[in-house]
Amino acid sequence: MVYDFHTHTTLSDGELLPIELIRRALVNNYGVIALTDHAATGELNRIIQETTEACALARSHWNILAIPGIELTHVPADAIAEAAKKAKELGAWIVMVHGETIVEPVEKGTNLAALHSPHVDILAHPGLLSLEEAQLAATNGIFLEISARKGHCLTNGHIASLAQQVGAKLLLNSDAHSQHELLTTSLAHAIAHGAGLDDTACRQMLTLNPRALIKNLPSGYRN
Repeated sequence: MVYDFHTHTTLSDGELLPIELIRRALVNNYGVIALTDHAATGELNRIIQETTEACALARSHWNILAIPGIELTHVPADAIAEAAKKAKELGAWIVMVHGETIVEPVEKGTNLAALHSPHVDILAHPGLLSLEEAQLAATNGIFLEISARKGHCLTNGHIASLAQQVGAKLLLNSDAHSQHELLTTSLAHAIAHGAGLDDTACRQMLTLNPRALIKNLPSGYRN
């Protein structure tokens, strides 16, 4: 079963409607998918509302846990804490922050701002993560992403190494913008091993950590 907590739909820059992406993920042997379209504060209400409705529809008819989430993207570092809090208040089950990937001009300080927020669950593609940031992720229970996406994946080995040093939890996500970028079980394992993880660490990232994240959702969200 595939767990994937980072995907995009036509509500931001993805190619598929939310319900179609969920359906195609189910066919790809997904057990869990989070829809996390790009947003700043102005888009939060619209995107979370539409995503929530699509996910509820999917959960009521198909055997997949479809999770409404959001990816705070290029939000000023000083505004991340308030934006993440607002996203949770509006109904996002998972809030991730678009980290300091080396292939985009993300504001310096974004990683630290995200890792200090009690309302952030995942730091996506954090790029050249510092040891201080990795330690903060471990301390605050925020998941660090290993990315399947072109460009963002270039620092996977660095992120995995630091996470293992300090005990931070990793998740592998697709960051899919189209059906062709969805994960498969074999691809997920290949990317995990490619990041330098052994079999035990791969199982932790691909199975145990996703389950831990799901378990921490409020009980009503899992129904």
